[in-house]
Amino acid sequence: MQRIKTLKKVVLVVFAIIAVRLFFIQIIEHDAWVARADETHTLLETIVAERGEIYMMDAGEPVPVVLNQTVYSVVIDPAVTNREKITDALNKYAKDNISADLDWVFSREGLRYYVVAKNVSHTNASKIAEEGINGVWFKESNQRFYPEGKMASGLLGFVNADGLGQYGVEGSMNHLLAGKNGLLKTISDINNVALSIGNDNVKIAAEDGKDVVLSVDRGLEQRVEELASATVNKTVATHASVLVLEAETNEVLAMANLPNYDPGNYGYVKDASAYTNYVTQVPYEPASVCKSFAFSAAINEGAMNSNTTYFNEHYTTVDGWKIQNASKRASLYGTIDMKKAFYWSLNTASIQALRLLGGDPTSINQAGREKLYDYYYNKFRLGQATGIGLLEAASSIPDPNEGYGRNSTYANMTFGQNLNITMIQTATAFSAVVNGGYYRSPSILKGTLENSKIVPVDSEKTEEQILSFETSATMRDMLINNHYTYTRPGYDIGGKSGTAQMIIDGAYDATMENTVASYAGFVAASGEMPSYVIMVKMWNDTGAYLAGSDAMLLFDDIANYLIDYFQIKPGVV
Repeated sequence: MQRIKTLKKVVLVVFAIIAVRLFFIQIIEHDAWVARADETHTLLETIVAERGEIYMMDAGEPVPVVLNQTVYSVVIDPAVTNREKITDALNKYAKDNISADLDWVFSREGLRYYVVAKNVSHTNASKIAEEGINGVWFKESNQRFYPEGKMASGLLGFVNADGLGQYGVEGSMNHLLAGKNGLLKTISDINNVALSIGNDNVKIAAEDGKDVVLSVDRGLEQRVEELASATVNKTVATHASVLVLEAETNEVLAMANLPNYDPGNYGYVKDASAYTNYVTQVPYEPASVCKSFAFSAAINEGAMNSNTTYFNEHYTTVDGWKIQNASKRASLYGTIDMKKAFYWSLNTASIQALRLLGGDPTSINQAGREKLYDYYYNKFRLGQATGIGLLEAASSIPDPNEGYGRNSTYANMTFGQNLNITMIQTATAFSAVVNGGYYRSPSILKGTLENSKIVPVDSEKTEEQILSFETSATMRDMLINNHYTYTRPGYDIGGKSGTAQMIIDGAYDATMENTVASYAGFVAASGEMPSYVIMVKMWNDTGAYLAGSDAMLLFDDIANYLIDYFQIKPGVV
């Protein structure tokens, strides 16, 4: 009897404890427990912003070259879904899109929601749905689509599996294209699937990315790549890069890199170098193309003109180093003028221009070095990022008063060695040489597309006259005289080639068996200002001899095509 009384007391105490605990839970700690329950049954889900599309110009109108296409993720409830049926359906309709180890998924006890395939097309998602398998859902999303295939891939870049823009326009303009994701807060069921019910839904709308319009001409870009591919196949080159600028504005009309790749299948490349835009991302030595800049500086300073003469011995000695000309024709030995020396691309002539810049025709001095540096770095802005809006590599111009062998360093700089600059820097500087003397920042972003209208995007652009109109006219005349292969009545076509020795084991390859060929030139109606500036670079990634004349062949093909494509009317012959 005593035991029963004791048991009753224990039961009463237990109930009392439970009652007190329930009181605390339901009354005192009510809000805290409600919050914990909400956390358990509330799903925070990102609303992914739609990425902006990319356009090029075609006949004056923007046309899409990068689009979005609707794709689907396949989601299953392993506790409900028939393993054999879903495995068979995925292998049949989405084999390349499977993103999960199905053995692992079905072995996880209590797992009720899992994504097993991503980026499935609408057609294939519909076929999986038609199988009528229980516990299968489809989540809609967007995937990048590149309708032009490999065209301009080095310029455009790609979007990775995480939706982030990589390389090219996709990477550098990601801030415009990506937009801002939104947020959905809603009640979820036991499978953690969002339910659009209740008053507690919080929805922060996604801000879609902006459509961007490039100044690149789609038709020209395609043809430039075709011409570059044909030229590469005719030479020992394995790579080629081409840049076409509108001479008055320095808007980019074409920017090509070969070989290219399919940005829609960016993983199928041998190595990441395939993604490189060599026009903006790789500094190099353009060699004798830079003689255009050294000659321009000396002429603009009044230190010389095209008729100025010097004595050419085929070599000159600076800081104890013997610097020779590539051409040692007997007819060039002796007193010659600068126009003839420029035609034959004599290193001794560009070095003489440096001497004259310093006021001493017999030696290179500090004043000459500092003036050349002022033109190269401050006026032509070589070694500085152009602000084009694409990823640009660091580059450099040596200081005129620091380092060993400053005179020989600057002597070599007059013909494009001992510096590191990019194609976009070189072409922009060359444009200033021929367009009347104006340095203008290059641009590739025409604006954003809003309601079918192009809206310009604010950007800092530099415009400065760095050479006199007379200096520019003199250089155009010398460059036209220098161009000796392709001519066309009614048109002025001029340019400067460069054959750069590669550095092997820390030194220039004296055998000339490893070179990079460059050519920078312009196209104009006879007697008129240039319409377009073209720069070409060609090389072999394993090493081979390529001369500037090889690059000039491609330049000629592009120049001829430009005249017809843009219907440039001939000038007075």
